[in-house]
Amino acid sequence: MSLPHAILTALLEKPSSGLELTRRFDKSIGFFWSATHQQIYRELGRLESSGLIRALPQAGPVRGQKKEYEVLPAGRAELERWTAAEDEPRPIRDPLLLRLRAAAVVGTAGLEAELRRHLALHREQLAHYEEIERRDFPAGEESDGDPLQHAVLRAGIGLEAFWVSWLAETVGTLPEAPAEPA
Repeated sequence: MSLPHAILTALLEKPSSGLELTRRFDKSIGFFWSATHQQIYRELGRLESSGLIRALPQAGPVRGQKKEYEVLPAGRAELERWTAAEDEPRPIRDPLLLRLRAAAVVGTAGLEAELRRHLALHREQLAHYEEIERRDFPAGEESDGDPLQHAVLRAGIGLEAFWVSWLAETVGTLPEAPAEPA
């Protein structure tokens, strides 16, 4: 249910083509709500059929030109309704956590390398988010950035910091691998 709302949000920020939306998802919204190129195009069709968005009129020949979409009043109303709606927190569904639970039963052989790989990935993502924060929300300076966008970024920073800390701690709790026979 949230992909259409992510698209409505992005289109309210700036009317865009499907390709532009895909690129914007990769650079911002995709950090917390991912979608493939095909999913975005499919959803644009649904939103247009539902009367929530429309393709902007194009000057000149249409063939080969990108369609740009904008949000209609009904789309804005739907996004406002959804924004104010109640929603329950969702349980974590992470395959890595399931692997750890399984390793408690079958043993930890090979698990450390995967945990270290995840640790490196989360450190990289944390550094990326922190760089965005330094650039867009400099400490001690007045920022043009939206405080709610900063709140979303801080949530990402907090989650990545959690994963880095938890993974480092978890790697430290793994039993030593038995020595190879000589």
